[in-house]
Amino acid sequence: MRIGLVGYGHGGRFFHAPLISSLPGATFVGVVTRSTERRRLLGAEHPGVPAFDNIGQLVEIGVDVLVVSTPLKGRPALVLDAIEHNVAVVSDKPFAADAQQAQTLITMAERQGVQLSVYQNRRWDSDFLTVRKLIESGALGQVSRFESRIERYSPQSVNNGSGGGFLRDLGSHLVDQALLLFGPVSQVYAELDYLEKDQTFDNGFFMSLTHASGVISHLGGSCLQNTPGPRFRVTGTQGCYSVDGLDGQEASALAGLTPKSEGERWGVEEHRRWGWFEQGEVRERVPSERGCWNQFYLQLQAALQGGGPLPVDARDALATTRVLDAARLSFERHQVVQLSPFERR
Repeated sequence: MRIGLVGYGHGGRFFHAPLISSLPGATFVGVVTRSTERRRLLGAEHPGVPAFDNIGQLVEIGVDVLVVSTPLKGRPALVLDAIEHNVAVVSDKPFAADAQQAQTLITMAERQGVQLSVYQNRRWDSDFLTVRKLIESGALGQVSRFESRIERYSPQSVNNGSGGGFLRDLGSHLVDQALLLFGPVSQVYAELDYLEKDQTFDNGFFMSLTHASGVISHLGGSCLQNTPGPRFRVTGTQGCYSVDGLDGQEASALAGLTPKSEGERWGVEEHRRWGWFEQGEVRERVPSERGCWNQFYLQLQAALQGGGPLPVDARDALATTRVLDAARLSFERHQVVQLSPFERR
């Protein structure tokens, strides 16, 4: 499989290129970037991988799929450009600025007969895989409340609107995970945090989602939190599971490690980072599942070669975007927003 990358900023450089270059049977054929500095970095980190000025030039050398990892503001236009070149496309998250834009991209891909996926890599976080296993095994009993947050102290992220604010950027991960676990959402309540009076970039958020299944999800994110809460806390009739910290794959990628360089060590969490199961007087460690962001590309490869579904259906990302739209509307109106059955799909 021949893979081309559009963008070599933070996401393209650390979260896509290392996985692409580690994928068995795949060829990293090129990157679209006009930045002199990013071309220099590309040459140093992936010798022999050429840089191009635009998607058309990259497609000319032959690609099976284009991965678009650029700031949200210009990303949908690049995804559309790739679709119009009749090439399978992976879009970074957040998928689009709003649900209307997301639906437009899906419609265009369907008209062109192009496969379109979205890079929701945190479906393969160690902690999330552990949560999913516990829920599906029935170890927690009937789940009533799901708490999920990504909080950190990163003041340099304030006013960095490339991802459309923290609600869009981090919220797209948290909502996607909640929908995957508990299904469609019927109502949304949200609060957003701003430092600027013009409210152009939210630096934190809280969402309460009521799922049609009856489960309540409390989701939160912040770039100005000195004392982060648990990454997950899941409460059920048979006990509670909680885990702190963030999946280690991000830190590994930022340190220059890859699934190829680490082998069986990739995605493995140390014992001290395992979560806890608690029920009454019982408190015991729960071994963490192995994280595997590279599964996204392995499943993508299988799908494009006719061996299975896409790792993330673009319609899943559309459902996530509708929830995020409702969250912003809830904040603006100071009220709970109801989602119709159509909007929940």
